[in-house]
Amino acid sequence: MSVVNQMLAFNQQFVEEKQYEPFISDKFPDKKVVILTCMDARLTELLPHALGLKNGDAKIIKNAGAVLSHPFGSVMRSILVALYALGAEEVIVIGHHDCGMSTIDPAKMISEMQDRGINEQVLHTLDASGVDLKQWLRGFTSVEENVSHSVGLIKNHPLLPPGTEVHGLVIDPGTGKLDQVDC
Repeated sequence: MSVVNQMLAFNQQFVEEKQYEPFISDKFPDKKVVILTCMDARLTELLPHALGLKNGDAKIIKNAGAVLSHPFGSVMRSILVALYALGAEEVIVIGHHDCGMSTIDPAKMISEMQDRGINEQVLHTLDASGVDLKQWLRGFTSVEENVSHSVGLIKNHPLLPPGTEVHGLVIDPGTGKLDQVDC
């Protein structure tokens, strides 16, 4: 049975037994906060617990490395939607130690793409179109600098509501310990 089929079978029982009832909430974050964090599987349950959050407390946006790579991309749009349409009033960027984006090798990833069937012509077309895949896929060397950079982009965004507090934190994915980042 595929993973999706296992999930759907579980979901049928979950709904039939009304196991969703403890999670009922509305779309507005009770703690009025929006969080940008990493998609690392170790943070799925650890991060909310380490922050004392329950379902419905926060809007949580996840991507590889908690990176805000473009001031008008989907991550910043999601932050602005949370602030203007969903009641959030504060933004927190949370990176973590031992992040996969700190060790990513764009050349190896491109090679893996080719090994998994991405045609060389596709890569050439992207390059000829001005897409620098190595730059686009690059990670970072310091989680603190990455968090600080993302915080800076958010704080200086022309559409950020004046007075919005933006914070940077780094979490230890082993213990859940949080440290503030000077931004």
